[in-house]
Amino acid sequence: MLIVTSNEIPGHCIDAVFGEVMGLTVRSRDIGSQMLAGFRSLGGGELPEMTRALYESRQEVMARMVSEAQQRGANAIVAMRFDTSEMGTNWTEVCAYGTAVYVLPLGEGEPGATGQSIYLTKQPQQGAGQPAPPAQPAPPVQPQMGAQQPGQSQSFPGQSQY
Repeated sequence: MLIVTSNEIPGHCIDAVFGEVMGLTVRSRDIGSQMLAGFRSLGGGELPEMTRALYESRQEVMARMVSEAQQRGANAIVAMRFDTSEMGTNWTEVCAYGTAVYVLPLGEGEPGATGQSIYLTKQPQQGAGQPAPPAQPAPPVQPQMGAQQPGQSQSFPGQSQY
């Protein structure tokens, strides 16, 4: 699943749009970790407990967003954003959202083709030659509670993993 914050993916053309997808979680703050973080904040610097909690929340909402996009037949998400807000004094909402799309890589000689897209067109693909799924949006997917693994990242020769 390709996920980008831009409205387009270089080297790809959008063949179908499935609409907005999102992942959402609301977390309550643990009073113990709040107090510990409060004491640590007096000295300045990073608060590892809070950083870990926010990182885990972002991974969870990304996984939910990817799951919804896959269920609609998308292979990419464009215009992805994160939103974080406070709900009262004890809850934090984290949301990832974007537009689910079906993209096709541009081949060698096509205007706008990139090294990555050319590489993709030369790889055997499942469903090659099949038309893109219909562009009619599916009904919203109910989020699945509990830990989920984020979508598998796609790697290419010479690409470093983050």
